[in-house]
Parts: sequence; C-alpha cells; structure tokens
Amino acid sequence: MITAISQTTHPFPDWRQALREAVTDPHELLALVGLAELAERLPPGDAGFALKVPRGFVARMRYGDPADPLLLQVLPQLAECEDVPGFVDDAVGDLGAVAGHGVLHKYEGRALLIAAGSCAINCRYCFRRHFPYAEELAASHAWGEALACLSQDTSIREVILSGGDPLVLSTQKLTDFTDALHDLPHVQRLRLHSRLPVVLPERIDDAFCAWLSALPLQRVVVVHANHPNELTADVGAACARLRGAGATILNQSVLLRGVNDDAATLAELSERLFASGVLPYYLHQLDRVRGTAHFEVPDTHARALVEALRDRLPGYLVPRLVREIRGERSKLPL
Repeated sequence: MITAISQTTHPFPDWRQALREAVTDPHELLALVGLAELAERLPPGDAGFALKVPRGFVARMRYGDPADPLLLQVLPQLAECEDVPGFVDDAVGDLGAVAGHGVLHKYEGRALLIAAGSCAINCRYCFRRHFPYAEELAASHAWGEALACLSQDTSIREVILSGGDPLVLSTQKLTDFTDALHDLPHVQRLRLHSRLPVVLPERIDDAFCAWLSALPLQRVVVVHANHPNELTADVGAACARLRGAGATILNQSVLLRGVNDDAATLAELSERLFASGVLPYYLHQLDRVRGTAHFEVPDTHARALVEALRDRLPGYLVPRLVREIRGERSKLPL
C-alpha cells in the first residue's frame, strides 16, 4: 500500500526559514517522493516556470505515487511545452486592467494590488505564470503609486492584496500599507488572497495575527486548497488563528484534471474545509494560460460534478462553478 511521507511538523516554526528551504530542484523533489526514475520525463528548463514547493507540502504527498494529486500540482511536465491553440500568456486580461502601478481595476468597487511577485509554491496551472511582475508591483516605492491610485477613486470599497502571494511579504511591509489606508476612509474591507495558510501554515504567526486583528477594516482571507490531502492539522490550526484574528475565511479551488475532477474528492474537500472553519467559495474552471492545457476539464463534466455535489452536500458547502473571462465585469457562473 502506498503511504504518505510523515506529516509530523513543529507548530509554527519560523516561516522565513521554511520559505528559504523550499524545494526548487525537480530531481530532489522526485527523490523525496521515491520517484527518481521519472527524472527522464522532466521538461528542459522547468518548462519556463521554476519549481518551488515547501518541504511541509512535499511531506503530504503519497510516497511512490506518480499520480499523487499534490505532486501533479507542482511537478513540471513535458505537456507544458506544447503549444495549444487558445492558451495564451494573459488569459484573463490582467494587463488590460492596469489602473496604476501594480493596481488592477476590473470590477466595480474593488481594486486588486499585485503586492508581491513570488509565492511560497509555484502551481503549474498558475494563471499569472507569465505575468511581468518586475514591471507591476504595488509594493514598490513604499506602496506610494498604488496608494495614490486608490485615493483618487472613492468608489473603491474593497482592496484585494494578491500577487504572487501577499503573505510572502513581511508583516512590517503589510503594516506599512495598511497604516496608509487610514487616510482612505472609502476603503472598508481588506481581502487577502493567499495560498500560504495551506502550503506554509507557519506564516500565520503571532506577529501576523496581531497585525490582522488590529485592522480597523473588515477582513477577508481567501485561501486556496484544491484537494483534501492538503488540509493537515497544521493548516487547521492556522485557520483557527486567522478566525481568532477576526477574519472571514473563504476557499477558492481550481478544477484540475487528474487532481480533483471527481465528486468524491470535491465533497471531501468541502467537508474538511468547513471542519477547519473555511467556507467553500469558488470552484474555478481553468484559466487558459499557455502551458496548462493538460489540466483542463470540459465544461460538461464540470457542471455534472457540481450537480453531484448538490446531491451530496448542504447548499452552503457547494462552491460556485465560475470562469473568469477577459473584459467581463464579474466572474461568470457556469
């Protein structure tokens, strides 16, 4: 029987060290999960998108299983090198929505800030894997240009920190930004989109929780888990700390072929999320970004999965199936 690598961890060690020690060599990753023989299938140059995965996330993978759903999310594949019609660099129109330096304004009342250009984990299906982060970072120049943009549009009620992943920034860097928001009374909510509470739960430390709990804003944290095996006890503890700091926690998943494209997996994910105090929010159809076509699930199958979830789960545990389309004023339900 295939077993998982030990999931024993130390609760909330220094997250910066854990980030520095992330696995970045595909050969090392394959060796850690007992699959060194797959090295010959790796694409040259990581298919133009570097491998990065925290060791704690590697520890959740099933040893010796090439079809492990966590491994498939991070391991470079030869299929990423295929040029598939309809799959492009900027699938959701981010670059056309730039309203200021590192500020995207797609939807009414909300502005999204590209707070950071890196993540704790590089997911192979990432819709910003080709994004020019060096040119569009809101945290540059002490957030000055981004804050100026926000101050000029009083219709913005919610600021969304995304990236990359905003939680790779230091808590002090986040504090510098939110301190400046005090001068923008029209901003009522702060939303953080982050994979770190799931893949690097050590990040939700005392200093971060103190910052979050002190904010004079409504706080929403949108985490990102695609498979129930991602949700360890440490992740549950991190979510409890976020709730204790006054955050509403939602989850967004991406529907991925071979990872979570069956009803039993998605139902278990919803149940385990809710047990951790997280509400399933969106189930995204794949953004058609170059290099990700092998993950795509047909719309007919996606709709059938959601219908199956409605038969299995209470309505509040069924995520909304949506797609983001360039130029639309909201995510479109399918």
